[in-house]
Amino acid sequence: MKPASDSYPKAGRVILHIDMNAFYCSVHEAVEPEKYAGKPIAVAGSVELRKGIIVTCSYAARGKGVRTGMLVREAVKFCPEIVLIKPNFELYRQFSREFMKIAYDYSPLVETMSIDECYVDITGSKQFGTPLEIAERIQYRVREELGLPCSIGVAPNKLLAKMASDMKKPNGITVLRKRDVPALLWDKPCSYLFGIGKKTAEKLEKMNIRTLGQLAAADESKLNAAFGVLGSWLKQAANGIDLSPVNPEREQSKSIGHTTTLPSNYSEWEPIQRVFLNLADQVARRLRRQELVAETVQITIRNPDMKTITRSVTLEAPTERMDEIYKMACQLFQRHWRLPAPVRLLGITLQGLQLKTDAAIQLDLFSYTQEPNKERLTKAMDAIRDKFGESAILTAGMLGDDPSALIRNYKERGTSLQMDHLRQQPLGEE
Repeated sequence: MKPASDSYPKAGRVILHIDMNAFYCSVHEAVEPEKYAGKPIAVAGSVELRKGIIVTCSYAARGKGVRTGMLVREAVKFCPEIVLIKPNFELYRQFSREFMKIAYDYSPLVETMSIDECYVDITGSKQFGTPLEIAERIQYRVREELGLPCSIGVAPNKLLAKMASDMKKPNGITVLRKRDVPALLWDKPCSYLFGIGKKTAEKLEKMNIRTLGQLAAADESKLNAAFGVLGSWLKQAANGIDLSPVNPEREQSKSIGHTTTLPSNYSEWEPIQRVFLNLADQVARRLRRQELVAETVQITIRNPDMKTITRSVTLEAPTERMDEIYKMACQLFQRHWRLPAPVRLLGITLQGLQLKTDAAIQLDLFSYTQEPNKERLTKAMDAIRDKFGESAILTAGMLGDDPSALIRNYKERGTSLQMDHLRQQPLGEE
């Protein structure tokens, strides 16, 4: 019997991409199998009103034609018996932490990409067996300990590992070597490759590059002329080459944001102010939890026709304060949107983030004596909300019946890319 080390390359890496299958729905099936296991279910934003979109759906629902991103009313037409579930993001975060802990049992080199997927560099994990044995063991443990299905790609780099994990769902394990790329990928359209979007694929088609095989053989200088530095990456990727390392550091956030879809079209200033107040409150809370300050405030506005605009302003000095973020968001809106033109979605995103300890925050002559008192008050209010919940201290202006008032409910609010729950304590540590 060959030793496990013989299954590892002499030079090079072995990367796993672990992708949880229909994660939100699978969590609900695991927690309440008698209600949901094997049934067509979907997590949707507004279950009571049967509005909104399908956030994700089970494989049983997909078999009936239901798809992520579909309007709820359309999903019900395809599958009248579909069971709609309100999102429970606190539950999803709990399961996310647990499956990441399993990954950390086999390597310290884990790069988290979202709440339900990660890369694991197992090049130095020979003591646990062959790469395939490690993948099988992780998949088995996730299924037995958490009751969840996952697909795993095994490859020499992150790109091919990601592509491999998508090839067999649910519960698949796929090995994709660089030498397999011509036979398995080159006949596929360029848009099949992870990282190539619709616009890039259309631009390649105008250059008569329609398949990944044609892209792999394309003139790199012409690609660079058309796409800049992306050109070289496109050619390398089509040949199955990806040199990016698995980065185990949970990096400082590049931005922090919240958006909320409104229950109806808003065309008056008062309810829009309330939405911005709730959004500013929560992005500022997340900012302070990570001990960051922001240099830029950006707002997102979407109208009923789904046309979206973003506008931003760079502040005179970095801030962590809700009132300053709220003030800038309101000013941006009034500068760039003319009511009563209707609004259906609003958002605030903070950018230009840096550690508060590194930021040079200048205080003006008239306010510097007040700032320490304001900071102490903010810290005291944060401590109360940490202990008793986000709604323990609110201003009257935050109260309302629109979704922005739910933003403080971490059980019901969140996104797959929001990784705050993994920054709270190092994974693998109790």
